[in-house]
Amino acid sequence: MNIDLQAREITPLRQTYAHVAKYVGGDKAASRYQEATFGAQPSANFHYRPTWDPQHEIFDASRSAVVLADWYVLKDPRQFYYATWAIARARQQDTMEANFQFVETRGMVAKIGDDVRDKALQVLLPLRHAAWGANMNNAAICAYGYGTAFTAPAMFHAMDNLGVAQYLTRLGLALDEPSALDDAKRAWLDEPRWQVLRRYVEDSFVVKDPFELFVAQNLALDGLLYPLVYGSFVDDHVALQGGTAVAMLTAFMPEWHDESARWVDAVIKTAAAESAANERLISGWAQAWTERARAALAPVAHYALGDAGQEALADAATRLAERCRKAGIAL
Repeated sequence: MNIDLQAREITPLRQTYAHVAKYVGGDKAASRYQEATFGAQPSANFHYRPTWDPQHEIFDASRSAVVLADWYVLKDPRQFYYATWAIARARQQDTMEANFQFVETRGMVAKIGDDVRDKALQVLLPLRHAAWGANMNNAAICAYGYGTAFTAPAMFHAMDNLGVAQYLTRLGLALDEPSALDDAKRAWLDEPRWQVLRRYVEDSFVVKDPFELFVAQNLALDGLLYPLVYGSFVDDHVALQGGTAVAMLTAFMPEWHDESARWVDAVIKTAAAESAANERLISGWAQAWTERARAALAPVAHYALGDAGQEALADAATRLAERCRKAGIAL
């Protein structure tokens, strides 16, 4: 019995979905990111307005004072949709697991001086609660923002912050007993040096404009906290005093912040460029929240780095101001 196999070319009737074709321009092949993002925001046929917010539709662009003709212009330069985001984070998780295993098998924790280890625990572990706040805020941005290009990366960002909190928890358990986590919680709730930052985080929970919340959390606070804590404190201070293990066990944080800052800056730049009104509004938010964030981190910087803390915080503020300038807003 002979089987004759012949190739047949099947020409697709269209290259992508109709709702995606409106954004990519005609009958063109769309990327997976474009198909997962464009046109996915529900915009019609709602049954009723939410009883808890009757002034708005359940999905409503007017929840933000920022006005955009098309919210899909807020594209993610990383081209993240769920699959690519999950693959990227899985690779980083493998690296972090290798770091934890390396530190454990080489007995590196035992080689850290008690004073360095205690300072690392006292500075880093309370930040679990700040990371949880960032998780809550980005979940709120996803819930109340508009346009999948804006809200989907915010949800990824929320889960990334949950990962940051979990890595800090594992750091605490690697360096000390579980009681260190309780001590850090008490410090977050009671110690004066944390109360200004705690107030910043808790005040951000009631910010209703999702874009203002984006500025307050992802631009202002994170833009100062990550360079200060994971750059100046961990890499430039703790690691040089025998705390290389701490730098290895927090390696995800500065790498993630540098990557996610590309998305944050792209969103700010695109929204500000839409109109002069947007630029003034976003600049005002950035100025106000950056001043608050700097004041909130000042006691933490002084405790972590002593007299060098204010210089480190000023350096982080300078770098944030340069990011804002490149994004088209003024601090």
